[in-house]
Amino acid sequence: MFAFKNKKHKAFSLTELLIVLAIIGILILLALPKFMPLISKTKSTEAQIQLKHVYTLEQNYFYVHSTYTTDVTELGFEHAKLVSEGGTANYKIEIVEAQGSRFRIVATAIVDFDGDGAFNVWEIDQDMNLKETVKD
Repeated sequence: MFAFKNKKHKAFSLTELLIVLAIIGILILLALPKFMPLISKTKSTEAQIQLKHVYTLEQNYFYVHSTYTTDVTELGFEHAKLVSEGGTANYKIEIVEAQGSRFRIVATAIVDFDGDGAFNVWEIDQDMNLKETVKD
C-alpha cells in the first residue's frame, strides 16, 4: 500500500531551510527602509479619499442648510474604527473649522508609518484644495 516506505527521497534538511529563511529575512530587513516612503504614500491615499468624501458631504449639507457644519454625524459620515481601536482606519477625520461659507477638514494619521516621529496630516477646504500639511 505504501510504496514510498522503504525508498529514500531527496529533500532539504531542517537546517538548510532555516538558513534560507534567515537569508530571506536579512534581505527583507535591508530592503525595507527603501520601501517605507512608498508605504507612507500608499497609506496617505486613504486620507485623500476620505477627505474628498467628507468634502462632498459638506457641500451637500451646505446646499440644504446654507451653512457648513463641524459635526460629521450631521453629514451622515460614519468614521471607520481606528487601528488603535482594533479597526482598519489609519487616519482620524475631523472638521476643524466650519463658518458661513468656509470649512476645513483635517485627516491626521494615528500611525507613524515610517517611524520618524512625524504623523502625516492632510487637509481640504471648501474650494477642494487638498494638501499635505505634515509629511511622514
